[in-house]
Amino acid sequence: MNPRFLSIAALLSCFPVLGETPRNDAKLTNLRALKIDQGTISTVERDPSATKTIVKLVLNPAKGSNINVEVWLPDAEKWNARFLGLGNGGAAGRINSGSLSGPSSAGYAVAATDMGTAPNSDSGIGNEEVWKDFGFRATHLMTVVGKQIVKAYYGKDPELSYFSGGSTGGQQALQEAQRYPEDYDGIAAAVAAHCRTPLHAYFLWNEQILKKCPFTKSQDASVIAAANEFMASREITIAAGKFVSDPRCTSKDIEAVIALARKKDATLTDEHAAALKKLFDGPRHAVTGERIFNGIPLGSSIEASHGHLYLFQWVFGKDKNLADLNFGTDIDTYTAKLAPYLNAENTDLSAFFKRGGKLIMTLGTADSVVPYHASIDYYERVIERLGGLDKVQSFFRFYVVPGLAHGGGPGINQPPNLLDAVRAWRETGTAPFALTGRHVENGKSSWEMTIYPYPTQTGWNAATSSFESVKGKRGGVERIAERFRPAAKG
Repeated sequence: MNPRFLSIAALLSCFPVLGETPRNDAKLTNLRALKIDQGTISTVERDPSATKTIVKLVLNPAKGSNINVEVWLPDAEKWNARFLGLGNGGAAGRINSGSLSGPSSAGYAVAATDMGTAPNSDSGIGNEEVWKDFGFRATHLMTVVGKQIVKAYYGKDPELSYFSGGSTGGQQALQEAQRYPEDYDGIAAAVAAHCRTPLHAYFLWNEQILKKCPFTKSQDASVIAAANEFMASREITIAAGKFVSDPRCTSKDIEAVIALARKKDATLTDEHAAALKKLFDGPRHAVTGERIFNGIPLGSSIEASHGHLYLFQWVFGKDKNLADLNFGTDIDTYTAKLAPYLNAENTDLSAFFKRGGKLIMTLGTADSVVPYHASIDYYERVIERLGGLDKVQSFFRFYVVPGLAHGGGPGINQPPNLLDAVRAWRETGTAPFALTGRHVENGKSSWEMTIYPYPTQTGWNAATSSFESVKGKRGGVERIAERFRPAAKG
């Protein structure tokens, strides 16, 4: 054989297959050999685009605990030296790999977890370890191991770490700030389901009412339209009659909305009126009358406000008829078992504040899946705990997003990018003030609205044809009884 061809063959043998450089090949080998505390790396592979490495692993911190984690690592020259933890949704149980793609392409080393509830929410039935994982442990361990993998891959720790999540991801976000303030430098908590067990009591309350007295989609729309019309006189022009930007109200307001809905829709019966009164009021303890959670916000969907009953199955079993659960002893049992693990209600954020952490939280006024009340009250309790609004706003800002539902909504349905906002705040030291939300139809923005941090609200200056900040009221929601928000435990 010609020696020339031998030398070419020898040269080609120096390069790994699949387009890998020797450097990347060595990194993959190092990752596969990495020892994970109470866990096992199952997969280390290059993405088909050959621009990132994907690591999959399983963590087993206790018998009965099985936490899946994915970490995506952009190539070193594309890494922005930041670690990003992502939140999940609903009962979790899976990792949406697509959610990691965008942040990874943007330069983040990014991680997500299934929160230990795979393959579905039934994994939590009678399993206290799953309750801990879903409540707080899976997210923290994802963060610890994610940073360990980052250091092994890049040879250094991330310069800064951020967390971004909404709904259940918002619960994860606040648990991180409360329980593990050292994990993240900045946290974005959108429409946060932080008051978890009272929230699901609200779902059950609505479920039981709606089973006895269902509403058609047309009737639901009539009630929403009545709320929008009744509240219109309190709104600026862009919202008036279209959505409710501040659904805080009195019992007289609720009675007026029900009466207006019945006037406009003759199919709404006395039974519907009685049901609406209970739905808008929200669950109370059957024996003591204490507030468990508040009711459906005016201007939001009745249809979307029930279901999500898996937490009760975790406590009472799959075969329990949930229509028979009472709001006395059954709610007490449910609260005692789950609330110390799942609720992110600790108002002492001093450790997160002292380390320079920044936190942005939002809620949507048209959201009946995670209603606004609990977040307003939580923010007010943080203010009480830490000594005033100014101090809290120096590291924790809260935005009430007008007309935002739990995905979409009649008002703002494209909220501002909270991750970008919290990162800019943490890295430049300039606190965010006015953020921009958009209403998008058919893929195009039809209008924009400026949102200000609570308690400031959005007003309209007719002389300049522009939005302006106006003084807003504080509180205005009934506080959930403390015993339904017991102290956290690990």
